[in-house]
Order: sequence, then C-alpha cells, then structure tokens
Amino acid sequence: MSRKIANLRDLMGEYLLYLAKERNYSSNTVQSYRVDLEQLCNYLQENAPAAIESPANIEILDLRGFLAGMRSAGYSVSTIYRKVSAVRSFFNFLYSREVMDNNPARALKLPRMEKKLPSFLDFTQVEKAVELPDEDTPVGIRDRAILEILYDTGMRVSELVGLQKSRVNLSTGEIKVLGKGNKERIVLIGKPAIDAIKKYYSIRDKLLKNKAQAEGFWIGSNGKSLDRNDIYKIVRKYLEQVTDGKASPHVLRHTFATHLLEKGADLLAVKELLGHVSLSTTQIYTHATIEHLKKTYAKAHPRAKKKTKAED
Repeated sequence: MSRKIANLRDLMGEYLLYLAKERNYSSNTVQSYRVDLEQLCNYLQENAPAAIESPANIEILDLRGFLAGMRSAGYSVSTIYRKVSAVRSFFNFLYSREVMDNNPARALKLPRMEKKLPSFLDFTQVEKAVELPDEDTPVGIRDRAILEILYDTGMRVSELVGLQKSRVNLSTGEIKVLGKGNKERIVLIGKPAIDAIKKYYSIRDKLLKNKAQAEGFWIGSNGKSLDRNDIYKIVRKYLEQVTDGKASPHVLRHTFATHLLEKGADLLAVKELLGHVSLSTTQIYTHATIEHLKKTYAKAHPRAKKKTKAED
C-alpha cells in the first residue's frame, strides 16, 4: 500500500530537497532538475490535471506524451535525454518512498545519444590564449590566472568559483577543490600557474571597492565576487580569439585531459585529477587523442593519402 499521497508539486519540492541535502548535488544541478520537473508538471496540469493531485494515477502514456511533446517542439536529443533522466529519477524516488505502488517511468526509454568527442585546443592555441590578457591591468592579471589554473588543473567552473585561498598551497603546487557531491580532491599546478596566482594575489586588493565584499576568491572590476557566468564570459572572450570551435571553460578541461594522455599520462591518474567517478567517463579522451593522431597522420605522413592495392 502507498502512503498518503501529496500534491505532485509538493513531492517535487521534497525530492529537490533530498537531492540537495542527502545526495549533496550542486545548486546548479538541483536547479536543472527543478526546471525539467516543472516542465513535466506544467504538461500534466494541461493534459492530465488529475495527475497533479493524485500522482499515483500517472501512467506511462502520460509520460510518453510528455516525451512526444518535447520531440515535436524540436528539443535536441541531449536535452531530451537530460529531461527524461530527471523524470525517471524523480519517479524512482516516489516509488522508493511508497508514494506510488508502481513506477510508470520505468518503461520510459532514454533516447539514443551519439557520443561526441570533446572539443579541445592544441598546445599552440592554449599558449596564445593565456598570453592574450593585458597584464598591465589588474583585470588582465586576474584573467591570466584564471586561464592558467583552468588549463593547469582541468577543474570545473564551479570548482574554480568555489576556490578558497586557504586551500591553495603555492609552495607544494597543490590546490584542494570541492567537486561534485562535495567530494574533495587535490589538483596540481605548475610554475606558470603558481606565478600567475602570486601576481593575482598582489593586485587583488586593487579590484576590491569594499573590503566587506572580499568573500570570493575571484574579484570583478566592480569589487564583487565573480560567479560562474562571469567566468564563462571571461574565458570565452579569449578562447574565441584562438579557435573557431567551442570557447568555454570546459574546453580547457577537455584540453587538460587530452594533452596529458597525448604525453603518455596514465588513464587512472587523469581520472583522479579530473574528479571522475567512473573510468568510462575519462575514456572518452582516449578516443579524442586517437582521432587527433589519425588526423595528424593523414595530414603529415607522405603515404597516408595513397590508395592501397585493394582500393584500386
């Protein structure tokens, strides 16, 4: 028997709280789930209003209708995949809490995703990018430090934004970061990043308009702490000048991993440095390096473009 059934929107709030408090999901991830589940609730409100008040009456046909609506609206496969994942996770939660006697989302199939190789820069592009900030200005010095750290460590934007000075050890070249699920790991930095951070420390107070606003590690020209959107804009500004492809902080994370593997780094070591839970997540970079090698071979080897006898 199921317990007393609450309104579906109330249950959604309970689930989001569970993700934040018990699963330690980041605020950005919880917000993404909120958006996806609000979309589901809005769909049900319009097409199956009784389901909002009595979630136990929701059937697989209702969820398939939601999925069909996303397809007809032109959502990308990756977006639909994420939204279906959120719905399935939500209903697994409801079933485990005995809100529902059956789990209709169990039969909801995820769309097939094509695995895309991560975008990354070559070493020359990275070198050009980190040299672009004007280090005659405090903002330029800060931007150089941001680019150096992202490429040197492969850390996520959320980890960069959440940096704390007490966790940065310049003498050992180590930084402690809090990754997904509040899991702590150590990332390593080399001399260029260490020098860039030292230089940033020396001008950080010049960026502050009010000492009380010094909570964040990274300070904007307005004296306030930078958020993830600020970091995206800063990184994009420089990467767009060296590449026609994607120009986001995540490209530097991909570049970090790819360059390590190209230079012979152990896959398990790269996994730990990136903070991946599963080795299969890290393995995508081995495919990227192989494809890169194939392109290099095809372009550089004098016999690469010659047909074999079997092809003639």
